[in-house]
Amino acid sequence: MVDHAKNTDSDNAASEDSLRRNLSNRHIQLIAIGGAIGTGLFMGSGKTISLAGPSIIFVYMIIGFMLFFVMRAMGELLLSNLQYKSFSDFAADLLGPWAGFFTGWTYWFCWVVTGIADVVAITAYAQFWFPELSQWVASLLCVLLLLSLNLATVKMFGEMEFWFAMIKIVAIVGLIVAGLVMIAIHYPSPSGTVASFSHLWNDGGMFPKGISGFFAGFQIAVFAFVGIELVGTTAAETKNPEKVLPRAINAIPLRIIMFYVCSLIVIMSVTPWNSVVADKSPFVELFVLIGLPAAASVINFVVLTSAASSANSGVFSTSRMLYGLAQQGDAPQPFAKLSKRAVPANGLTFSCICLLSGVVLIYLIPNVVTVFTLVTTVSAILFMFVWSIILCSYLVYRKRRPELHQKSVYKMPAGKLMCWVCMAFFAFVLVLLTLQSDTRQALMVTPLWFVVLGIGYGLARNKKRA
Repeated sequence: MVDHAKNTDSDNAASEDSLRRNLSNRHIQLIAIGGAIGTGLFMGSGKTISLAGPSIIFVYMIIGFMLFFVMRAMGELLLSNLQYKSFSDFAADLLGPWAGFFTGWTYWFCWVVTGIADVVAITAYAQFWFPELSQWVASLLCVLLLLSLNLATVKMFGEMEFWFAMIKIVAIVGLIVAGLVMIAIHYPSPSGTVASFSHLWNDGGMFPKGISGFFAGFQIAVFAFVGIELVGTTAAETKNPEKVLPRAINAIPLRIIMFYVCSLIVIMSVTPWNSVVADKSPFVELFVLIGLPAAASVINFVVLTSAASSANSGVFSTSRMLYGLAQQGDAPQPFAKLSKRAVPANGLTFSCICLLSGVVLIYLIPNVVTVFTLVTTVSAILFMFVWSIILCSYLVYRKRRPELHQKSVYKMPAGKLMCWVCMAFFAFVLVLLTLQSDTRQALMVTPLWFVVLGIGYGLARNKKRA
C-alpha cells in the first residue's frame, strides 16, 4: 500500500509535512473548466480546421465523449479511498509500485512538455503587441512569474486559476454571442463572403478533406483536452471531495459542447473553413477579419491568459506529483519537503527550471508552430499513456475490490466495457499519428522516455533494497 501524509481540514491544524485542503468548490469547478479548455483550442484550432474542415466538430465531440469515461473512472477510484492524493497513488496501489513510478514521472514529464508548449504559445502571443521583444526574454519572464505565483499558497494558485478560467469563459461566450449576431445579420467579411451557417456544408460538405482529413484532426484535438484530468491532482487539497469532485467531472460533457463545439461552429460560419490560416489563432483572426483590431487585442490577451493558465496548472500539478513520488521513495527526498506555506517549493523550482528548455527549443527551431506541433504530439502520446493507466487501474479495482464498487455512490457508467472502448480508441489515435510526417517524428522519439524511466525505476528499486 502507498504511504500517505495525513490531510486536515484547516490551515491551523495542518502539519508542516502535509498538504492542506484549501481549495473550495468554486476553485475546483473553475480548475476543471480551465483544464478542459486548453491552449490547444486557442492555438491549435487553426491547424485542426485547415486539416479536417467542418468535420473537426465531430473530432472534438468523439474525444470529449471518450475522456468523460476516463474522468468517471478516475472519480470513482479517488473517492473509493480518500487517502489517494492523485492517480499515481491508486496506480501504485492497484497495479504495483512500477505503475506509480511510471505514471507519476510520466505525468510530471507531460506537464513539463505541455508547459514548454504553453511558454512557446505565450511568447508568440506576446509578440502580437511587442514584435521587438525577444522570445528568449519573454519565455524567461513567463517562467519566473509562474514560479513566484505558485510559491505563495495553494489558495493563491486556486484564486489565480479561478480568474484565468473566468477570462477564458467570458471570452468564449463573447466570441459565440458576437459570431451569432454576425451570422444573424449576414455580416460581410473582407474576403467577399457573408457570415452564414451554410459555410459548414457548402464548401465541400462536412468532410471536405475526406476521411483522411477527418483522421488528421485527431492529433492536435487530443492535445486540446490535455489537463482535463487536472481535477485528479487536486484531490488531496480539496474541501469536501465527495461532493465537489463528482460535480466537476459530471459537468465536463456540457462544457465540451458549449466551449469547443459552439465556438468552432461560430468560427467556421463567420470565416469559411478554407479561409482559416493554419498557423494563427482563429479566435484572434476572426476579429481581425471583421475589422475590429481592438477586439483582436482583447482576444489576444485572452489566449495569452489561457496559455498562462495552462502553464500555471502544469507547474502546480508537476510539483504535487514530485511530492507524492518523493513520499513513496520514487523521487529525491528534498521534493517531499513543504515550505512554511505548505507548498512543495523544491518541486516547483525544479519544474520551472525544466520549463526553460522551451527557450532552447525556440532557439533551435525558430518556427513557433513547428515547435508547438512537435511538443504537443509528444505530450498527447504521454497523456494517453496516463489515461490508459487510469483505465487499467479501474479494471483491477473492479476485479479485486467489488465490495468498494458496490458501496460507491459515484459509479462509472458501463465501467468495464467503456474502459476497453476508450483504450481501443487511444490505440487508434496512436495509429493515426503515424500518418503525418511531423507527428510521426514525435511518435518515434517518445519510446526514449520509457527507456529512461525503466532505467530510473531499476535504480530506485536497488536504492530501496540497499
